[in-house]
Amino acid sequence: MAEARSSPLRAALAWGVHLFTASGAVVGLCALLAAAHGEPRRAGLLMLVALTIDSLDGMLARAVRVSEVLPQVDGRRLDDLVDYLNYVIVPAVFLVETDLLPHWGFAALPVLASAYGFAHVQAKTDDDFFLGFPSYWNVLALYCWLLELPPAANAALLAALSPLVAVPFKYLYPSRMRALRRTHHALAVICIGLLAAAVADPERGRALHLPLLSLAHPAFYLAVSFWQGGLRRRAP
Repeated sequence: MAEARSSPLRAALAWGVHLFTASGAVVGLCALLAAAHGEPRRAGLLMLVALTIDSLDGMLARAVRVSEVLPQVDGRRLDDLVDYLNYVIVPAVFLVETDLLPHWGFAALPVLASAYGFAHVQAKTDDDFFLGFPSYWNVLALYCWLLELPPAANAALLAALSPLVAVPFKYLYPSRMRALRRTHHALAVICIGLLAAAVADPERGRALHLPLLSLAHPAFYLAVSFWQGGLRRRAP
């Protein structure tokens, strides 16, 4: 077995990566508690921490070769479990607890749609794309809050985007993208920094238009997805 052939150090590193991934669930729990206690700023910052963990754990897993060292633990399944909490459940609760929806029932739309999306066998394609809208509800929820969109507009966004989870359109898988990878990562770091600053101090962030400036990354992501995935490499 691979585990038997691996050194104690490699095994410890591999378990450390799994622990790092699983820690995202603890962060998600803290975000839920913050939202439930009427602390949207704290909840928002925790959501960004969870997003950062998810952005790094795949790179670490590949560097340590976790699947070879610990073949008995499915890192992708663990990642999906944590992602469903942080990308779907936490933002749904955040939207409800911050009164950003006209009725809590609208939060059920992404929850149901993404349950299908995460269960789909081709949610991540063999050529390294997300198939269907990749459930970035945490990012959407933060923008709904920071941009102070009216509840009706937020509900309309959820209603419009939820069906896209089932549409076979290819979106970039950021950690596996080939062209423009460095540009994407640099822009992501800058824009997440802007978003974090806005979440930490919403009034000042809005005055400096930080949420609007940070939209450069989602716009870039969608544009490159249309170019590399949607327009040139549609799913059969």
